[in-house]
Amino acid sequence: MQKQSWSQRTNVAQALGKIDGETRAVVPPIHLATTFIRDDDNQYRSGFVYGRPDNQTVREAEAVIAMLEGAAASMVLSSGMSAAAAVFMSLAPGDHVVVSKVMYWAQRNWLLTDAKSWGIEATFVDSDNLDAVRAALIPGRTKLVWIETPANPLWTVTDIAAVAALAHGVGARLAVDSTAATPVLTRPLELGADIVMHSATKYLNGHSDVVAGALATNKQDEFWERIARFRRSVGTILGPFEAFLLIRGMRTLDLRVRAACASALDLAARFDGHGCVSTVLYPGLSTHPGHAIAAKQMSGGFGGMLSIRVKGGEAAAIKTAARVALWKRATSLGGVESLIEHRASVEGAGSPCPTDLLRLSVGAEDPADLFADLDSALRDAHRN
Repeated sequence: MQKQSWSQRTNVAQALGKIDGETRAVVPPIHLATTFIRDDDNQYRSGFVYGRPDNQTVREAEAVIAMLEGAAASMVLSSGMSAAAAVFMSLAPGDHVVVSKVMYWAQRNWLLTDAKSWGIEATFVDSDNLDAVRAALIPGRTKLVWIETPANPLWTVTDIAAVAALAHGVGARLAVDSTAATPVLTRPLELGADIVMHSATKYLNGHSDVVAGALATNKQDEFWERIARFRRSVGTILGPFEAFLLIRGMRTLDLRVRAACASALDLAARFDGHGCVSTVLYPGLSTHPGHAIAAKQMSGGFGGMLSIRVKGGEAAAIKTAARVALWKRATSLGGVESLIEHRASVEGAGSPCPTDLLRLSVGAEDPADLFADLDSALRDAHRN
């Protein structure tokens, strides 16, 4: 059987079948060297000069991500924020961007503050509203549309193909933060996106022990080269040990994501109509406003993330989070352990996140245990 005919799940499980040429190890070695020997004639025919712009272990992680996304190329960076910032900082001063209102809070805050000193003018829109996206575009000035779908922490769903058509219609690129969907469920490049971003800290790694970011592109054009130059110049390449761990994490990506999707759907259904919960936000529920679009562009599940809005408001939500035993009260998402977080406390003033909302990242535990623990915490919070 030819390797090209293997499924995405098989290829990622085997890390593209990489075998160490010297030892025949089935796990790729970590290349830690920061500098490399020149040839006798002063050339670098190995292709490696110095560790800041390039590394073999990093290349291997990038090859897996490119395969997962069906991309022409990918790059890994030191964090999800560094990956996102690299895209925006590769624009020209004065360029206009259209951005989802609901998105990762640290990136949103950066765009509202420090990014302005780079001359980036951002318009925030409800990206699930195509009329709002269309109205925000400025022909000749809008150079980038950035959407996150499903969007953290409300899990708003944006039609990638429709927004891609709108962006391309005014000469802009579309970048998609697909952290929550992962390439297991959605491949944005196939839907018309130009660039995909992942906080690889989350599902791609999946074990809460690596901070990393990833970008993938549909073509290696001049803009992609600008992003690569930015990473090289600023030095935001991922470290080789982190790249090694990222490869390790991605080998179980398909299994972890599908298990998390099944458990998240189970929990969403159980909490839908729960006496202590006013609303469940999960694209897999037919009552979710983005369910039809999610069903169209997500294959195999609706993600491992959901949020619940707790009756009794902010106080009841915080009490609930304080009373869990199995769920871990911690930030981040996409790991094998299930996490619960009161997002409004983290995001602060100006956040679009309701104060009664608890964000849930569903891990690998038995969903019946997860339900029992949170159900008990909800009921206890409402009794006291």
